[in-house]
Amino acid sequence: MTDQDHLWERRVITKLAQASLKEQKRARRWSIFFKFLVFAYITFILFMFTEPDMSKAKMSQKHTALVELQGVIADDETASADNIVTALRSAFEDEKTEGVILRINSPGGTPVQAGYIYDEILRLREKYPETRLYAVVSDMAASGGYYVASAADEIYASNSSIVGSIGVRMDGFGVVDAMEKLGIESRTLTAGKNKALLDPFTPADEYAMKHLQTMIDDIHHQFIDAVKKGRGDRLKEFDDLFTGLIWTGREAVEFGLVDNIGSASYVAREVIGAEDIVEYTVEEDVLERLIGRLGASTAKALNKEVFSPKLY
Repeated sequence: MTDQDHLWERRVITKLAQASLKEQKRARRWSIFFKFLVFAYITFILFMFTEPDMSKAKMSQKHTALVELQGVIADDETASADNIVTALRSAFEDEKTEGVILRINSPGGTPVQAGYIYDEILRLREKYPETRLYAVVSDMAASGGYYVASAADEIYASNSSIVGSIGVRMDGFGVVDAMEKLGIESRTLTAGKNKALLDPFTPADEYAMKHLQTMIDDIHHQFIDAVKKGRGDRLKEFDDLFTGLIWTGREAVEFGLVDNIGSASYVAREVIGAEDIVEYTVEEDVLERLIGRLGASTAKALNKEVFSPKLY
């Protein structure tokens, strides 16, 4: 092979190496570019799901504090007692707060969580007597939602709001007949004859059912007492008032369940006298809102949704 051939080979190899380096650089640039696009996309999504707290700019002046109670009142929900109580405390503790609005849109929840919020509202009203709290019903304040509302100084609702449902329920089911038809038998073991009193795979026990009825009756009486204490002489009692029935906001005014018709902005402007509204609601984490909650196990879900007393 001549020197000319060697020179030609070196040139070819050099060109190939240079082309390979250029391709690698180009690939790295595209990789960086796509990573940047993904980062920018995620940043954009997070920005869209993160609502800027514009109300904070108003906190230097007198304002109406707003706390939202949305959805089911339960310990693992947005409307848990911890979240609502934390927000209410912050609202009352702010010296610039002229009045507090608890805006409610809830079908109810557990009696314990609703009771915690009710008791805390009474405590805060006593500690800060100059700061009044107004419950404002949007779509619904039923059962546990109304339990909480009844602790307020006054309750406002829309004409078509759903109000009431002063009662307690405990759900259950039985599949004994279906099991017999399918040839299935229950092999549940217990220590304590009433330990499986709500077992859907065994026949209902009369003694256990009476015991459970006594228990939810007791919770119902606690609910009634709380409403009577909160509403006082404004309440116009009649036979069906505490039977679990629901009414429109307009009817609820007639029965003394609600004081007047009005929205949150109306109460802030006309009743409290501080039109600027600052929200104190405890916000859910951004990532939780993006990916959602995975939920609990089936056993936990059955225990919570089927076998627990509810103010629904």
